[in-house]
Amino acid sequence: MGLVARYLEAQGFSTICLTMTPEFHRQIGIPRVAAIEYPFGRPVGQVNDAQGQRNVLLETISCLERAKKPGEVFHLPFTWPEDPVETKWHPPEISPILKFFQDEVRKARQQERKSDPGS
Repeated sequence: MGLVARYLEAQGFSTICLTMTPEFHRQIGIPRVAAIEYPFGRPVGQVNDAQGQRNVLLETISCLERAKKPGEVFHLPFTWPEDPVETKWHPPEISPILKFFQDEVRKARQQERKSDPGS
């Protein structure tokens, strides 16, 4: 995302990135950032909530219009409507990359527990 935004900016187009990790994106040089505190995988809102998604996108565009200089971070005024623990956003099947590394992740967790008996 960052490379595309910087390329478009170099061509004279203003950009803004909607993200749940605003500090990371600001540090890697994204010109303008719209920060939202939504679960990963749901930056514009809940599934089938067309009006909520539209509101997020319109607010993001309005941040682009209000931006005075590169490097600005705008925090959007939206709150996820349910407890993040209750959010059902994972797909029914594990992604191929996670499936590929699943055994390594389990081994790393077991090793971490062995090295820290208090956890």
